[in-house]
Amino acid sequence: MARELLGCRLVRQLNGDRLAGIVVEAEAYIGEQDQACHAKVGKTPRTQVMYGLAGFSYVYFTYGMHWMLNVVTETEGFPAAVLIRAIQPVEGIDVMQQLRGGKNLGNLCNGPAKLTQAMGIARGQNSLDLCRPSSELCIEPGINFSRNVIACSPRIGLGETPEPWRSKPWRYLVKDSPFVSK
Repeated sequence: MARELLGCRLVRQLNGDRLAGIVVEAEAYIGEQDQACHAKVGKTPRTQVMYGLAGFSYVYFTYGMHWMLNVVTETEGFPAAVLIRAIQPVEGIDVMQQLRGGKNLGNLCNGPAKLTQAMGIARGQNSLDLCRPSSELCIEPGINFSRNVIACSPRIGLGETPEPWRSKPWRYLVKDSPFVSK
């Protein structure tokens, strides 16, 4: 699903403004056995949404300062999600820049914490149906990237995650996009 989300349009309705961007980077976290996945500790109040229906948002707080947006991706009862790591802003850029303190377009949404800040995504957007067009946060069809412009690599920012989980090639990105995370 991480590969399939590339090119989709992430849309946020915020105070009457439509903010949107094309997903250009995403990475997968799959099941309790995945030592990089939050579900490795089992079902908790934090991870409960990961055990729910596919297509819902899993938003969590990390490092005591950043919100992260994930899309639940598997069947009910099996915890898996895709972290949206970066988007190419296409709508509501002026509002996104205000929310990010005037950052330029290239640094606006090129990381998972940056994009949540730019789109005003926080705890209140956890457990939303991303497949429902009337939702304040949803995913719409976007661009169909050809396979030859997609790169795959190990996930990043995993700290002390043991192998083989640290090296799993479950990060997908649009090659040469100036909007992917650094």
